[in-house]
Amino acid sequence: MSRRPIIAGNWKMNMTRAQAEELITALKPLVKDAKAEVAICVPYTDIDVAVRLCAGSNIKVGAENVAWAEKGAFTGEISADMLLELGTEYVIIGHSERRQYFGETDASVNARLKTALAKGLKPIVCVGETLEERETDKTADVIKKQITGAFDGISADDAAKVVVAYEPVWAIGTGRTATSAQAQETIAGIRAEIAALYGAAIADGMRIQYGGSMNAKNVKELMAQPDIDGGLIGGASLKAADFSLVVNYDA
Repeated sequence: MSRRPIIAGNWKMNMTRAQAEELITALKPLVKDAKAEVAICVPYTDIDVAVRLCAGSNIKVGAENVAWAEKGAFTGEISADMLLELGTEYVIIGHSERRQYFGETDASVNARLKTALAKGLKPIVCVGETLEERETDKTADVIKKQITGAFDGISADDAAKVVVAYEPVWAIGTGRTATSAQAQETIAGIRAEIAALYGAAIADGMRIQYGGSMNAKNVKELMAQPDIDGGLIGGASLKAADFSLVVNYDA
């Protein structure tokens, strides 16, 4: 099955509104002919700027998190309705930094995913192991636990709408990157877990990104792997020229 790659930038806690406007203005002409789907997932304060500037372009706008509740006493959270009102299309759920620093669990990822799907947001669900887990041969077990936890109670029709991002925690922001063989092996394992839950058709159609320090130097080798359908890009998404080289990897 043919899967259109998706390259998504994850700005994390970077970019003021003025900086966002400068970056997006520079980026648009550089990626306008991209064959891959292009998205930028930006801080909440930049969403309206990003939506306005990306209107009419091929760049989709996403958020970096979404609450599981529709509204209420959840200080610091942001609801799906708030994101949709601003024009948000994608949302990252369960990023390793949310798990590491803010107590995100498989259960809370599942709750956020259900809300995002119910509201019509397009989720990018992140999974991945730590260095200790990889070095003790626990990668497959960790991935299985995170996938089954995230997709608990999710219908096949809804699962088909989800993008999964494999993020080896040890390769995020460290400059270290999984080899193309390591990335392919683990992402193939993710696809196998999806197949076990939903069948081969859903698994074959699901887009699975690599999210561990993908950049202009390694993108071609990573994207040549049969199960890798794009990237969730951190540092390289903060400069228009760098991000465009990743997006246009096949140019």
